[in-house]
Amino acid sequence: MDHILAWNGIALEALRRDFAVVPGIERVSPEQGGPTLTSRALAIVHLAMYDAHAGVVNQPDLPRYLNTVASPAAGVSASAAVAAAAYNTLVALYPRQTEVLRETYLAATASGPGVTEGVAFGQAVAQALLADRANDPTVSDAGYAPSQAPGCHRPDPSDPQQGYHAPYYGARSKLFAVSARHELDAPPALGSDDYQAALHQVRGKGIAPELAGQLPSTYAKRTVDQSLVGVYWAYDGVRDMGTPPRLYNQIVREVAIARGNTVDDNARLFALVNAAMADAGILAWDQKYVHNLWRPVLGVREHDGSMGPLGNDATHDIDNDCDPNWLPWGAPRSNAIGPNVTPHFPAYPSGHATFGAAAFHVTRLFYGVPPKDRKADTVFTGSFVSEECNGVTRDNRGVVRARHVRAFPKGLWQMIEENGFSRVWLGVHWSFDAFALNDQGKPDLSHNVGGVALGLKIAEDIFAAGAGKAPAKSSVGPRA
Repeated sequence: MDHILAWNGIALEALRRDFAVVPGIERVSPEQGGPTLTSRALAIVHLAMYDAHAGVVNQPDLPRYLNTVASPAAGVSASAAVAAAAYNTLVALYPRQTEVLRETYLAATASGPGVTEGVAFGQAVAQALLADRANDPTVSDAGYAPSQAPGCHRPDPSDPQQGYHAPYYGARSKLFAVSARHELDAPPALGSDDYQAALHQVRGKGIAPELAGQLPSTYAKRTVDQSLVGVYWAYDGVRDMGTPPRLYNQIVREVAIARGNTVDDNARLFALVNAAMADAGILAWDQKYVHNLWRPVLGVREHDGSMGPLGNDATHDIDNDCDPNWLPWGAPRSNAIGPNVTPHFPAYPSGHATFGAAAFHVTRLFYGVPPKDRKADTVFTGSFVSEECNGVTRDNRGVVRARHVRAFPKGLWQMIEENGFSRVWLGVHWSFDAFALNDQGKPDLSHNVGGVALGLKIAEDIFAAGAGKAPAKSSVGPRA
């Protein structure tokens, strides 16, 4: 295994441990919590790894992300430089893991030609990346005042103290590698045909299993495969698993191995993928709080004008599309006992859809898929086992889920679509949070709507801005 894949694996394990159970403590907050901070952390680590490798190789096809550290002389160990860059960024981001990370690092840099010089160069690269992102905003909700108006995001009634994740993060962050602050059109207006169709879909497909028997016969219920897809793609910040950016990296690793990547290929690919996801986290969260759309758990329960904190349209016969007792299946609370809930940030656009489209589409571009291609591909047509369905992970009742080997005959495009739909099947998103749908219920990406459209734009922007070689440093600053 080359040094890029090796340290990618170490970084993903650090992310998992950040969400692990600490003996004697019920729950410790992650040092890099939520998909916003995990995507940021992975970008910092992989851009440092890329610059360390590129600086040692010193070839025109590997342009540096930052040029603040001069390339070393010939004979320097690239593997030692990458190890030092990865280790020093990881311990800065995950200081609680310093001891275990140091053991791995010392083994990787024990001896050999050019190791001392490589370590010094990698350390300098790491410090440059960390300094470049030193003023990034936090994900605190301090000072945030939510609206009570119909259609606006508020906490899940099953978890009313959940708070608000990263209300200022997107607007106040500078970008990693895109050339513009991409924005989306507004979601369908409440009561519009598209909104009503999405409401009807999620009320039936996303309902909690124990309530499914109460659905009117006019609502289509979730199929067994849709239930499986909902869980398969989840990774909702749960114990011993972490967040979606970890899942997408795991899949890209399988792609890289199957395609026989060189170490140069892997340095470029993982820098592109993780820079794309970091910018996806920034831009998706910016748009989430711009549009501030409520989740289905409120949208279904408060659909009638008589419902909700500002509901004043008194009635004795509520709208048939309203169900005040409706609950979603919810984001899976894997490896813990307790109710599934809805994530604590607005619906539109879907973070899952944005991260997944950005990561998988930039991978498609890397392997030669044309930029505007929106159909099945052959980049990776193998199979993958999600940790949500690996025969080890337990559901929120403590039952071990059956292992599932999922095939992807339509390639990474199948993954983009499945990942987008998965959140509807859990009842935590509207379909338009991922993409507009055509009359047949298929994704229609001719509209600037949803996280997939945003993720595709991010991927194509980053790939073009870096001339298809590697991420180029963005000059785009905060929106506010």
